[in-house]
Amino acid sequence: MTTDIFQTLALECRRLFLRDHVVLVHIGAHYFEKGKPQRLVFNVELFVPFVDTTPKTDKLAEVVDYDFVREVIAARIVRGHVELQETLCDELAAQMLAHPQVRAVRLSTQKPDIYPDCAGVGVEVFRMKGVNA
Repeated sequence: MTTDIFQTLALECRRLFLRDHVVLVHIGAHYFEKGKPQRLVFNVELFVPFVDTTPKTDKLAEVVDYDFVREVIAARIVRGHVELQETLCDELAAQMLAHPQVRAVRLSTQKPDIYPDCAGVGVEVFRMKGVNA
């Protein structure tokens, strides 16, 4: 990814974000992670072009609703266990990027309870339409 891509996104898009969204998730490849949910922290940024989402009548239908992000996450979680954070991040990013008004997505997950000597372990992905989608 070049700096030019981020400069273009900054100039042409608004950035919607969901920070520190904590959900109980059945995730993990290790034996001690199976059969019980664990906390997973989601951070999501959606880059949405101004031209497509600048409200003219101050109505929710004119923008990307934050509920969209939460619903995509919730729908995947109810499908059941996932082994890897990488798999989960890739799936969620692809679904969010499929939204017609979303140009790019940055998404991370973090397991805060795995190791007692660090704040968490996690994965982050960045996907952009036409580049790496």
